[in-house]
Amino acid sequence: MKTFEYDLLSFPMTRKTSLADMQASLNAKGAEGWEVVSISSSEFANVGHTVFLKRETTTVGATA
Repeated sequence: MKTFEYDLLSFPMTRKTSLADMQASLNAKGAEGWEVVSISSSEFANVGHTVFLKRETTTVGATA
C-alpha cells in the first residue's frame, strides 16, 4: 500500500514574494520528490498563498 507524507509552504502577501521566488521554492521541493496537491489563495487578512504538497514515503518491506 502506498503511503504519503505532507508539507505546507506559505507565501505571505506581506513578504512581497516574487513569482520567481515562489517558482524557485517549488522547484527545490520538487527536486526532493514533493508534488503540489493544491494552492489556496486568500486576501483575507493578507494571508497570501498556501501550497499543499505530498510525496510518497518509502516503506521497508512494502509490496507494489
